[in-house]
Amino acid sequence: MNTEKAKKTCFINGSISAEFIGNSIAKHQSKTTIGAHNIFLGQVRADEIEGKEVVAIDYTAYEEMATTTLNEIREAAFAKYEVTCMHIYHSLGLVKAGEICLFIFVSAPRRKVVFEALEFLVEEIKAKVPVFGKEIFEDETYTWKKNT
Repeated sequence: MNTEKAKKTCFINGSISAEFIGNSIAKHQSKTTIGAHNIFLGQVRADEIEGKEVVAIDYTAYEEMATTTLNEIREAAFAKYEVTCMHIYHSLGLVKAGEICLFIFVSAPRRKVVFEALEFLVEEIKAKVPVFGKEIFEDETYTWKKNT
């Protein structure tokens, strides 16, 4: 395992743009030992909660603790799966309904492993990383998001 890979995590202020995602994919075209990529995009839903529609989520985190936890999850994934690259980006701050707030990108020589690794990463991140979302309603009231 390359420990440099295991240390890279990134929080992004605001939503994660399609341009950022596209550029991330394009950067991997020169890596010709990769045969498969898999991507998870978490998008803010306009859920209805108690008759009110969610218009945005305001994400906060204990950044140092979250970064440490993300590093541990990445290291576990690199140890468990034969992946070439793994990138995780999570939004902080306000992300509107319909915008992307979580981008996970996994690459490997073969396809089967990217599916398994990606599912592992998404579930571990949702369960363990201290990122909190305040769901903002159209009337500017809010409730704290529950990961499901």
